[in-house]
Amino acid sequence: MIKVSNLSKQYVGRTAVDDISFNVKSGEIVGFLGPNGAGKTTTIRILTGYIPPTSGTALIGGHDIFHQSLLAKKNIGYMPENVPLYEDMRVKEYLQFRGELKGLRGKDLKKSMHETLDLCSIKNIKGQMISSLSKGFRQRVGLADALINKPPLLIFDEPTNGLDPSQIRSFRDLLKELGNKHTILISTHILREVELTCDRVLILNKGKIIGNDSPSELSQRIQSSSIINLEIKTQARDCRDIISNIPGIKKITLENETEGWQFIRIRVDYGNDVREKIMNLAHDNKWTIREIHHQRTNLEDTFIELIQNKNN
Repeated sequence: MIKVSNLSKQYVGRTAVDDISFNVKSGEIVGFLGPNGAGKTTTIRILTGYIPPTSGTALIGGHDIFHQSLLAKKNIGYMPENVPLYEDMRVKEYLQFRGELKGLRGKDLKKSMHETLDLCSIKNIKGQMISSLSKGFRQRVGLADALINKPPLLIFDEPTNGLDPSQIRSFRDLLKELGNKHTILISTHILREVELTCDRVLILNKGKIIGNDSPSELSQRIQSSSIINLEIKTQARDCRDIISNIPGIKKITLENETEGWQFIRIRVDYGNDVREKIMNLAHDNKWTIREIHHQRTNLEDTFIELIQNKNN
């Protein structure tokens, strides 16, 4: 559905996207991750035809996004980070207008509007002025706009920005439902949402792709460390220094301290389980341990480690 080859975008004094290539197959849900300034939004704007690349090509459904822009854009439903809505229109009027712009007429438009209003849970506000809507409902109207002509490809740029936890959960459920009928490329900072919903992850840093795999396989492939969480009570203020002498420990961080209990995060070499050695130290020094457990590395740990390794 998406084929990007040697894509670059240069501005005066900097390179935003640096010779990247990737594919997104039909039916995939792909998360697009990266720190601020990594080039995610620039890439999405190129894919949706808003700005041209400096070099390289981007094909959408087999059509070049610039040389065959009308054919390519028929395949795309795009929801930008800040949804541009006409606030002086009612929801129903706006979606009818957008549907007509995308070539829908008569019964096809009426049917699509009915299905889209229902899918996005905005049927009960279809008569309201857009200017009166909350952030959450505006996002839903923007999503309905992207879906109105039932494009095979959906591209979302930070779609949950500004939403509360309940709204984010609702969007996650909707994303899974949409994944049954659409190919989806979603740029977001919420790594947990990507881990729960995406088949594959693309990680961009300084304009280059540094990760391209499923969340679980990406974590397993690049793991160089793992985490042990420790909750301990002791009068000895140097307990962290003592623990840090255990071979294989890379870093110890005091996360919190409450009523004498220290909550410590220990990063160790991958595959090195030092819990027994910590328990022996606690016995010898008469420390009280309330909890000690090994934490499975998740996408957030993987993302941070990849970014840090590339920046060093």
